[in-house]
Amino acid sequence: MAKKFYLTTAIAYTSSKPHIGNVYEAILADCIVRYKKKDGYDTYFQTGTDEHGQKIEQKAIKAGTTPKAHVDKVSKELRDTYDLMNVKYDHFIRTTDKDHEKIVAEAFEKMLKKGDIYKGVYEGYYCVDCESYFTEKDLVDGKCPDCGATVTKNSEECYFLKLEPYRKRLLDYINDNPKFIEPESRKNEMINNFLKNPIPDLCVSRTSYKWGIPVISDPKHVIYVWIDALMNYITGLGYDVNGNNGELYNKYWPCDVHLIGKDILRFHTIYWPIMLMSLDLPLPKQVFGHPWILTNHNKMSKSKNNVLYTDDLTSYFGVDAVRYYVLHEIPFAQDGNITYELVCERTNSDLANTYGNLVNRTIAMVKKYFGDSKVTKGTKTEFDDELANVINESVKKYKELMDQFRVADALEEAMKLLRQANKYIDETAPWALAKDESKKDVLMNVLYNLLESIRIGSVLLEPAIPDTANKVYTALNTKNTDFSSLSFGLEKDYLVSKCDVLFQRLDVNEIMEKVSAAEAAKQAQVTAQAEDEIDIETFEKVKLVVGQIVEAKKHPKADKLLVFKINIGTEVRQIVSGIAKFYNPEDLVGKKVIVVKNLKAIKLRGEESHGMLLCGSDEADSYLELVNIDKCNPGDIIR
Repeated sequence: MAKKFYLTTAIAYTSSKPHIGNVYEAILADCIVRYKKKDGYDTYFQTGTDEHGQKIEQKAIKAGTTPKAHVDKVSKELRDTYDLMNVKYDHFIRTTDKDHEKIVAEAFEKMLKKGDIYKGVYEGYYCVDCESYFTEKDLVDGKCPDCGATVTKNSEECYFLKLEPYRKRLLDYINDNPKFIEPESRKNEMINNFLKNPIPDLCVSRTSYKWGIPVISDPKHVIYVWIDALMNYITGLGYDVNGNNGELYNKYWPCDVHLIGKDILRFHTIYWPIMLMSLDLPLPKQVFGHPWILTNHNKMSKSKNNVLYTDDLTSYFGVDAVRYYVLHEIPFAQDGNITYELVCERTNSDLANTYGNLVNRTIAMVKKYFGDSKVTKGTKTEFDDELANVINESVKKYKELMDQFRVADALEEAMKLLRQANKYIDETAPWALAKDESKKDVLMNVLYNLLESIRIGSVLLEPAIPDTANKVYTALNTKNTDFSSLSFGLEKDYLVSKCDVLFQRLDVNEIMEKVSAAEAAKQAQVTAQAEDEIDIETFEKVKLVVGQIVEAKKHPKADKLLVFKINIGTEVRQIVSGIAKFYNPEDLVGKKVIVVKNLKAIKLRGEESHGMLLCGSDEADSYLELVNIDKCNPGDIIR
């Protein structure tokens, strides 16, 4: 029976369009799962979107839409991006899924009845951006210690999850399972900063917003977004509070690895395990906190205008080049860096020169010297053993590194193998061997060894650049593409076909000219939109109130104007409006309308007008209607 491997990413928060820093985690997860699958594991890969919380509710209000419509849009953008980047997940969960919401609410009730959750009053600081609570001593210069955003001081009735009763048990688990938190530096951080000393209880409900899962026994409370989000790892498998768990849960839980960003390690290594202990469930085997992708060594932020989006990167470099870059350049335990220039350089050095050039040169030589004949083993050269030794050693190290999730180092082993093959070309000089008919068997052996090197190198690279590897398999006409076929010399013979250039060499200056032109076009579009659009703060300056028409008459000097006396609650205003073409003044007395209250007073043809009436019409003004109000009273605010 195949070994099981269940991997999850953190579910992405649906506040805005994801950038490459957000998407890196899914690419890394996809690479690891592809590796495990090739290594014979029965894999299950779950990702998704975190769709509740105050931040999302506020974003939706600001955008003039509903929270559900907002999260539907962003969730689709994320799935489209994953599809673009060839991320092959087994399940995409959304925390607005009804089955997820049901189980989260029931699990909350179970912990409540057990006594691990209780009602109290929360007083402290809250960061909307991080959806996190902090004490005053946690703050850095009065701001959120995680993201630097402004925090708000709150005091509200909340439910709390007891943490301290489980602290020693969690510490024992961490000590008994040394690989539970990886890398090691992250484990030390969690123990020293949080678990060494008593930990305060966690606030697990809110009453200040409504976009969340209501507490069943106390519906004015919604469940804290992190409790909701963390539960996805088991609800997505069919966990049931009453023990009627689904087949996937029984098969794959506990999770082999939660792959998450280092910034949310506390939630996954302290709060989540304690929740599972409270629910009497097994803990995950490992939580791996990966580093960040930085832009010019700075954290990506829209406010810094340094965000790189995946679709932009792929438009210049292609999907596999972007996948390779982020997987190769982000170290195991340290942040990595990305710029357009760096992607260009790495694409040229590794993919175009080392890999692509090797493939194209080798196939071209096979076609030139042997036409459509098969290439098999022949007479050895003095350089063959070194090539075989480097390949075998690289394969061994690659697997060891991938099993530790040291993906960047593993890919470097694959490149080391391919560099040795390029060196082998220089050492054996096939073009010279081709001139001597007596060396034809040696030439065939050299080309066979090169094709074997390419095959094995492609198998190692496939989890990172699957589309490219499959193109090479097709050109080599080989079926030996799994990890059981990584023995050098395994393939009996090769009958190759033409292979298109895998990666074009890039001119960094040309790429940067294209980037600059695209950014200028985007800025022009933003500027054009800004001329037509206003932000919410500007709109809020317009004060709209209900007014009731108490008098209406024709303007004495203008046939198109009517002069109104309108009660707006605090006073009676005179307003002049150009609607005489559409209404008889006597028909409008008593009607309730919407008035722009804070419009500066002006004179229209000698009559003062202090305000404006809201109307609707077509572009040609062939019809016009006053906006009427039914139940509201004069002076009531329109919002």
